[in-house]
Amino acid sequence: KRSEQELKDEEMELFTKYYMEWKGGRKSGNTSYTNIPRFYYRLPAEDEVLLQKLREESRAVFLQRKSRELLDNEELQNLWFLLDKHQTSPMIGEEAMINYENFLKVGEKAGLKCKQFFTAKIFAKLLHNDPYGRISIMQFFNYVMRKG
Repeated sequence: KRSEQELKDEEMELFTKYYMEWKGGRKSGNTSYTNIPRFYYRLPAEDEVLLQKLREESRAVFLQRKSRELLDNEELQNLWFLLDKHQTSPMIGEEAMINYENFLKVGEKAGLKCKQFFTAKIFAKLLHNDPYGRISIMQFFNYVMRKG
């Protein structure tokens, strides 16, 4: 029979062997770190004129695309008009409210730029303890102004 120390030594050897196989096997088998996209690019140096021009141009195109997504003054006025036209009574004090059905109607009429704001998620986010299940038109309009 083997002594207790010999059993502990054998157990430790097996543990070390299996641990190293597991650790080594995992390291060589897991290559997901090679698929991580590059997220940092160094800024071009002063003598890299072409790279600087490329960076400036890509930034300008990005900003133009973002500005086209923003609602202009006329579109905001149209949105306010539609929201006001489709408000749902009764009013709470001075505050005009709108229910989900009318909210969706306004979303259809408001245009493509506004479509992103007329979702169930946004409606639910702005819904606060109204017994009729409505949201404040002013709160929604302010949300659009902040996010858009």
